[in-house]
Amino acid sequence: MEAQQLQKTMLFRGLTDSEIAVALQVLEAHEKRYEKGETLLTAGSVTERMGLVLEGSVTIESNDAWGNRTIISHVGCGQVFAETYALLENESMLVDVTASEDCRILFLRSGRIQSLQNSQNPWALKYITNLLTISMHKNLILSGRSFHTAPKTIRGRVMAYLNSVSLQKHRREFDIPFDRQQLADYLNLERSTLSKELGKMQKDGLISCRKNHFIILKTGSEH
Repeated sequence: MEAQQLQKTMLFRGLTDSEIAVALQVLEAHEKRYEKGETLLTAGSVTERMGLVLEGSVTIESNDAWGNRTIISHVGCGQVFAETYALLENESMLVDVTASEDCRILFLRSGRIQSLQNSQNPWALKYITNLLTISMHKNLILSGRSFHTAPKTIRGRVMAYLNSVSLQKHRREFDIPFDRQQLADYLNLERSTLSKELGKMQKDGLISCRKNHFIILKTGSEH
């Protein structure tokens, strides 16, 4: 892996080439590839390593004993997952991590960073600061999902989600990271119900959509 690629990620932001080389050695970094649909980490397991997505993307899912799936979040290229579990010893995972497409993952034993906090390693403070920033961003994402699933109507949930994406991307035309089934799982809806509502919203002139590409045509009240 190239240091320049890692420097573009939030996790390694501000680290020099030499600092990244030392960090990768200390954190026992190793890469692994997964095919679409493969499970990277499973609920109930314990992990000492967090993952950094170098290529592709993964989804964080909650799958219960009755076969119900809820998508918690989407983790794209340059983003991380399982960082909290990697830092907390013997904490069982409550979610599954699944490859939403073919992907390449860099695993890091970030728990080792705790023993370096008071050391003279110049990269350690930068790395810890970046982890804290990532954690704050994750809190915003989780808060956002609560807003998306709070509305009682199907249209309300769809509009809340699309409005958030539009605000984040600063435009009304955008791609979302979910396919139709994943979006339904994320919003806690049945796929057929979601598809029907999207059709109604297009007919009402609120949106235009094709697969994961959306255009917000105008704002409107719920029906």
